[in-house]
Amino acid sequence: MTTHHPIAIIGGGLGGLTLARVLHVNGVQAAVFDLDASPSARTQGGMLDIHEDTGQEALRAAGLHDRFRTLVHPGGEALRILDRHAAVHLDETDDGDGGRPEVARGDLRDLLLASLPGDTVRWGAKVTAAHPLGGGKHEVALADGTVFTTDLLIGADGAWSKIRPLVSAAEPAYEGISFVEVHLHDAATRHPASAALVGGGMFFALGAGKGFLAHHDSTGSLHVYIALRTAEDWIRGIDFSDTAGAKAAVLAHFDGWDAGLRALITDADGDLVARPIHALPVGHRWDRVPGVTLLGDAAHLMSPFAGEGANLAMFDGAELGRALIAHPGDVEAALRAYEKELFPRGEASAAESAESLDLCFAEDSPKPLLERFASYR
Repeated sequence: MTTHHPIAIIGGGLGGLTLARVLHVNGVQAAVFDLDASPSARTQGGMLDIHEDTGQEALRAAGLHDRFRTLVHPGGEALRILDRHAAVHLDETDDGDGGRPEVARGDLRDLLLASLPGDTVRWGAKVTAAHPLGGGKHEVALADGTVFTTDLLIGADGAWSKIRPLVSAAEPAYEGISFVEVHLHDAATRHPASAALVGGGMFFALGAGKGFLAHHDSTGSLHVYIALRTAEDWIRGIDFSDTAGAKAAVLAHFDGWDAGLRALITDADGDLVARPIHALPVGHRWDRVPGVTLLGDAAHLMSPFAGEGANLAMFDGAELGRALIAHPGDVEAALRAYEKELFPRGEASAAESAESLDLCFAEDSPKPLLERFASYR
């Protein structure tokens, strides 16, 4: 038996959940399908800085801004920028009045989930196929053999979206840079020197083609991304199941760097995780396809260097929800209005992200990064 859902959101990340919440507070129900077996099936990443004009605006539209403020990590907007010799070029404390407060991604997702009726999200719902039925309707097949139809299909399913091919042939391409993700747990006690080096908030130590991006998260751990400009086959050629070997391979790129910075690799707890960075073409857009659209990374995947990914996904969700509410009974008018703003918004952020990536790793100095942060303040 085939089930019908008037609105189906594929992906239970921040963008999809924000859309479901904005619809819910306006009396419109949507079904969310997520491939994870449960809300706690995997960790949700580290800290996010939630921007005033995008992520926070989305939370206001969702009626959750006040509750969000209770989740903010005190001190999270502190910022340190160092060079490869660990010389400090910027050391700002968090005075509590910044426009980009830090929050744990998992806490934010839990806030959104708790704000929805309990049956909104269908867990363990991995999409295997989707195709049009005509008249704007679509049929979606799940890995468990379930099939459903929908009047409005929304791809909020990230970089490797199963819904994107319905509107676009574009695929993410490797950006020439890879992250290796590590953690140093209980940093104040077990890694005090590293904790002091990173500070209480965001941390950057950059050189030509490589560097460290880190934050001190709300659990007391240091969450570190080691960034390398390298061929994709290099990162894929490392056996990350061999932790000692993986550390040695990454550490070899940091000969001549300060010992305290190198310790962020050698002293890391647990596994190292490879994160090759992919992006969709800047300016990615599509012709209007009846009954289907995209949001977040499915629509405009970009490198993380403008800090906009999660913020834009949430804002996309809020704006799509607002468009649907503003055009009751006319899905196509809503989608035209939404995409008219989505495309230039995504293009501007993707261009900024690509420029920021180049600035961060263009020379053996943090000067370009200092200039970029000055423009934010």
